[in-house]
Amino acid sequence: MNALSDFTTLVRRNFRHAMRTPLALFNALIVPVFLIFMMVYVFGGAFSVGVAYIDYVTPGLIITAIGYGISATAIAVNADMTTGFIDRLRVMAVSRAAVLGAHVVLTTLRSLVAITLIVAIALAIGFRPSATFAQWLGVIGLVVLTVVALSWLAVAFGLAAGTPESAGMAAVPLMLLPFLSSAFVPAGTMGPGVRQFAEYQPFTPIIETLRGLLTGRPSAGTAVTAVAWCLGLTLVGYLLARANFTKRG
Repeated sequence: MNALSDFTTLVRRNFRHAMRTPLALFNALIVPVFLIFMMVYVFGGAFSVGVAYIDYVTPGLIITAIGYGISATAIAVNADMTTGFIDRLRVMAVSRAAVLGAHVVLTTLRSLVAITLIVAIALAIGFRPSATFAQWLGVIGLVVLTVVALSWLAVAFGLAAGTPESAGMAAVPLMLLPFLSSAFVPAGTMGPGVRQFAEYQPFTPIIETLRGLLTGRPSAGTAVTAVAWCLGLTLVGYLLARANFTKRG
């Protein structure tokens, strides 16, 4: 019961801190909205993907929205460590799991708000998913798995970095990788080298699984790969975070 109370208290505390950081809110909410208008109305006419471009690009924008909220998590974790906040908690009867887990929960909630906004705008400008209720549940489940996986990596980066600035930079690859996936154009249309990278990096199977679920044509093989990537990244991020937390103690 004490652990749950600690967890709830720290989530509320992190939420208040996040609301006082305009740049973090801008990256998490405004940038993904800007991207959806840019990709659909500026670049969308240049791509031939076999379906309406808004239907093709929305799954990629969902994942991109997650990536843009990750750097704020790494910075917040590092700030807690470098300012001594975590050190103060160590000498108190506070659950160690709650200290880091609260950041993961807040990132998940913030990402879900951004994704809801993205989907609402996409629906308003022509996105027409044909997913069943069960497939929508699959979309939500995979999105949560992806957010949790990237959140733990961001927590690990924040603990390992020496300054908040370097923590934010460490999370940049997670923001850029969706642009080198099938988020905006099919991987098969890319040049040699880039195509192979796009096909075998983690975001492509995740995006393709979301795309299949939203269009009512899910692929079991892609889904298994996507879930495996999410679980693997979660495990790596958690173990690195725990090791860094113990090392810096």
